[in-house]
Amino acid sequence: MNQLTFAIRQEAARILEENVVDVVIGFEVGTLPLKAQPAFITRKEEAEKLVYNGFCQNNLAAYLTRRPKEERIGIICRGCESRAVRALVIEHQHDRDKLYLIGVPCTGIIDWRKIEREVGENTLQAVEEGDEVIVTTRDGEHRFQRVDVLHDSCKRCLHPNPVGADIVLGDPLPEGDPERAWAPVLEFEALPPEERYAYFVQEAERCIRCYACREACPMCYCTECFVDHTTPRWAESMITPSGTQAWHIIRAFHQTGRCVSCGACERACPMDIKMTYLVDKLSYDMVQQYGFEVGASDEEQPPFAAFTLDDRNRFVR
Repeated sequence: MNQLTFAIRQEAARILEENVVDVVIGFEVGTLPLKAQPAFITRKEEAEKLVYNGFCQNNLAAYLTRRPKEERIGIICRGCESRAVRALVIEHQHDRDKLYLIGVPCTGIIDWRKIEREVGENTLQAVEEGDEVIVTTRDGEHRFQRVDVLHDSCKRCLHPNPVGADIVLGDPLPEGDPERAWAPVLEFEALPPEERYAYFVQEAERCIRCYACREACPMCYCTECFVDHTTPRWAESMITPSGTQAWHIIRAFHQTGRCVSCGACERACPMDIKMTYLVDKLSYDMVQQYGFEVGASDEEQPPFAAFTLDDRNRFVR
């Protein structure tokens, strides 16, 4: 057991025993060796189930909008999760005084797909040991440098440390390099329009419209998604090129100024579609045009959601 897991178990048990929260949302060992699964702990004794490692794939903030608003929730928060929680609180999806954030600096999530490409789908056991990930298969033991099998969103992460947490367990990590974080966006922008469109079509045409990305995203919480709306119908419900492209484009705009680039959507996608580049481009524009970054403040609204009657540049009359 690593030190963070031990500390998380202790803190979860404490806040449940002292009746600070009704439930603690964290991770427990999953049924598959490369994936931990979300856990919902309501009794002190259950805290022993909690784990924390690089196999914790989900963004736990996605569960806040699925719990009763009056429920007092303790939640394990890495950098991306804490910023998503802030965004949800700003959007009145849960009261901050009913949340207890257990912050943990994040060293990145292991991309199980990168490992399976190397060893196949026959992993029996996977553990982290220092800077290595050790995978045992029917063919024997395989060792990977941890940095080589991190999810791409983690490699370009700007803010690995939690913000606004009630308690932070573990030592803070260095902030990410903005040049490295935004490099994929700038490279994509530099391509001719026809090449950008060709890449978009290539990714979108593999989409089977299962909406796993929507279910994994903490900021996709609408009671009725625009693709399910029938009067009027905003996008074709069938799997057609135009309907699928509309889904990805409109969803990207819905996430503008709200996405924390956690990569949960890509990790959930059964077709391994790269989609964060669209929202990352729009997030870059938010930083450049408005100086706005999701989760940097616990009060500031996203630019596309902000409206005041005294706006000097009003376009709504």
